Amino acid sequence: MTDAYQNKATARMAALNIYETDLDEQFIRSGGPGGQHVNKVSTCVRLRHRPTGIEVRCQGDRSRAANREQARLELCEKIAGAAAEKKREKAHQNFLRTMRSKAKRRTLKQKRLAREAKAHRSKTKGLRRRPRGDD
Repeated sequence: MTDAYQNKATARMAALNIYETDLDEQFIRSGGPGGQHVNKVSTCVRLRHRPTGIEVRCQGDRSRAANREQARLELCEKIAGAAAEKKREKAHQNFLRTMRSKAKRRTLKQKRLAREAKAHRSKTKGLRRRPRGDD
């Protein structure tokens, strides 16, 4: 079972360009069910990916090796999720930027009509003046 996890974890890490040298690994005593074995052996694994700061804790199994591989898989999933979220956010920002710029643009016909409306309004307001004495 450990070999299957190890192969999955190493393949997934290679696909995401995660290197063993970028990981801080720490072993902690687990808690919960498992009896005396859990209480006296440090089987809980804490992994931290230094470049991103993402941290994972795994204590699902009584075996340290199984927990190490499971922690690596969970770390890969978190990093992939963070990368996907970052990509989605960037796409959304690009979408908003294009929508803002499109909203500001006017066609030549719209510009011409706005100028004509402004001239007409100016003419209308000009007729509201008091008549001069010499007119």
